[in-house]
Amino acid sequence: MSENKKNKQPKLSEQEKVRRQKMQDLIDMGVDPFGSAFKRTHRSDQIIPVYMDKTKEELEENPIPVTVAGRIMTKRRMGKAGFMHIQDLGGRIQIYVRKDVVGDDAYEIFKKNDLGDIVGISGILMKTDHGDLAVRAQEYTHLSKSLRPLPEKFHGLTDTEERFRRRYVDLIMNDEARKIAVTRPRIVRAIQEYLDGQGLIEVETPVLNTILGGAAARPFETHHNTLDIPLYLRIATELPLKRLIVGGLEGVYEIGRLFRNEGMDATHNPEFTTVEAYVAYSDLHGMMDLIEGLFRFVSNKVLGTTVIDYQGTELDLGKPFRRVKMTEAIQEKTGINFEEEMTFEQAAALAAEHGIELEKKHNSVGHIIALFFDKYVEETLKEPTFVYHYPIEISPLAKKNAEDPRFTDRYELFIMGHEYANAFSELNDPIDQRERFEKQLELRDLGDDEANEMDVDYVEALEYGMPPTGGVGLGIDRFVMLLTNQTTIREVLLFPTMKPLD
Repeated sequence: MSENKKNKQPKLSEQEKVRRQKMQDLIDMGVDPFGSAFKRTHRSDQIIPVYMDKTKEELEENPIPVTVAGRIMTKRRMGKAGFMHIQDLGGRIQIYVRKDVVGDDAYEIFKKNDLGDIVGISGILMKTDHGDLAVRAQEYTHLSKSLRPLPEKFHGLTDTEERFRRRYVDLIMNDEARKIAVTRPRIVRAIQEYLDGQGLIEVETPVLNTILGGAAARPFETHHNTLDIPLYLRIATELPLKRLIVGGLEGVYEIGRLFRNEGMDATHNPEFTTVEAYVAYSDLHGMMDLIEGLFRFVSNKVLGTTVIDYQGTELDLGKPFRRVKMTEAIQEKTGINFEEEMTFEQAAALAAEHGIELEKKHNSVGHIIALFFDKYVEETLKEPTFVYHYPIEISPLAKKNAEDPRFTDRYELFIMGHEYANAFSELNDPIDQRERFEKQLELRDLGDDEANEMDVDYVEALEYGMPPTGGVGLGIDRFVMLLTNQTTIREVLLFPTMKPLD
């Protein structure tokens, strides 16, 4: 798009022209169309639940003064009186406006106000003839003019892209979008409360890094002008947090944005939010207990129950989560026992028999095991399930299993066929860690863009000694999707990444 087209004044619709004329009318009346501060005493949700059971007579005998403010969502006039509903964060409340009460000038403003305009009302509570609670306006204040009309319908599949692109309109028109927007921070606060209660310390680590590590993902790259060096936006918080365990903080967590330059779908956005936690003297099983406890605590705190409905399936987060080895889960679905020793050639033959195509980077039995799990198991895991005992080739930061060094003490938590958490008994052997990094470099040479780089400083940190440690990462966006019963990540992000319009 050319710069001239970008900056060209948009053509106004007839409704927009009328609204601009009404804006000028307000100016001619000495009213600022875009107002100033207004002090209110109540939100709608602080009025309706408290006073809705009051009778008309009770409200007349003991007048209750309130001052509210919000956006006009409905409006009807009948000569010298009218009703409207205004909407604030707490919901909607009805307003009754009479010319002989608010005065000629204020009533003229009421007449000129459009749906979408923002007003302030001072008055007393009343009951309408239909028994609805309302505010009888005594003072009427125009606060802000809406120069664009609200959409008549702003939902449904045909409007999905528009909803996410203009989230501000979605929040005005869509009660569910507002509910999710309010619920998400409550979930984050509950996560903090739970982890604080477990004795962990909340910390912050750099978003910009010189080395790619902590996860298997393609990064976003940028450049620092003063230092004249390339930088990555972080794909994980893992390595800095484990440095803090080395430093003696013993239990740390960080809630923060991560950035991965990869595909977008119902559960992936290029920038997303996770919580990662690391606890000294713990392990894989301790991280299972930590996450199980977190799910129960947050669900109870935010929803008041551990029993939730997700897309028609009832899930009880209060029940013990299933714990199963990856190889056992594969054997249940395919009959193949990958616990048995086998050559790469034998595993590749099994993959071919089962319709699994191998790429150049799939150069080990461990990679083939992971591909079998992805194809035959992952989507079948509906109830909360910890899948553990991951192949060493796909777990460069996890501790080797003491009984079978082909596997690591790593788990992922799956619910309704989607991954929610990833955890390890952390690798604290610096010699082993250096070898794992070197193998990752080999994978990069084979074309794996998601392989880790060598982090020499992190290896040196381990050489000072890191206690046995458990670590876990939880995707907060997906967790919010689960607790708010949403099927796409874009519903729980206020501003999901969108391709610009031409």
